[in-house]
Amino acid sequence: MAQTIMITGATAGIGKATAEKFAQNGYRLILTGRRQERLESLAADLDAETLLLNFDVRDPQAVQAAIDGLPPEWQDIDILFNNAGLAVGVGPLQEGVVDDWERMIDTNVKGLLYVSRAVTPLMVKRKSGHVINIASIAGKQVYPGGNVYCATKHAVDALSQGMRIDLLPYGIKVTNLAPGLVETEFSVVRFKGDQNRADAVYTDMKPLTGPDIADVAFFVANTPAHVTINDILVMPTAQASAFHIHRTNE
Repeated sequence: MAQTIMITGATAGIGKATAEKFAQNGYRLILTGRRQERLESLAADLDAETLLLNFDVRDPQAVQAAIDGLPPEWQDIDILFNNAGLAVGVGPLQEGVVDDWERMIDTNVKGLLYVSRAVTPLMVKRKSGHVINIASIAGKQVYPGGNVYCATKHAVDALSQGMRIDLLPYGIKVTNLAPGLVETEFSVVRFKGDQNRADAVYTDMKPLTGPDIADVAFFVANTPAHVTINDILVMPTAQASAFHIHRTNE
């Protein structure tokens, strides 16, 4: 039987591109997201066997119910792709919006934990599996306006390391995949729908794309059984760090 990958936040950006990449290479896909119509649209475009799970990763009961309710033929999850995440707002901490903080912490940290807690016991039981956590350059460096978002991605980095240790006796791989600038819906969400501000993030430089990260995810998921890539930082050529971006008009 073909391998199965479960992708959270599969309705857009990196998650959608990863679904397309793995579908093209013969994987079965469990696609999760909050927007049912987008899940259905994506599944209709894929030439792959798919199972759709419509839930919000911030809801632990919904997460656990979805995993507990998996049909027997879908319970052998080979790869968990923890992709669901977001940034909201760029204000300094002293002017921060608590609702924005809650949304980032609940999605980026607690959501990743809820999904991992539900899925990894299935991997432990089989003594096989691979967890790929989408982190960020924001989990390596803190930049102005990043405060809470950077804190959540530092948490993902730490959780990836902790999961690697905890799952080591069971032969389960864990990879922390940290991108730099990727042009997706990310900045539109961060700037609360302000398309002009979102576009400015990528002005006069070539950012990464969802398919770029999907290619990296596919590579790390297909290393030999004895090889695990613990941590991988992927940047556009035009970006050297969170602070150093070469724009062609400079």
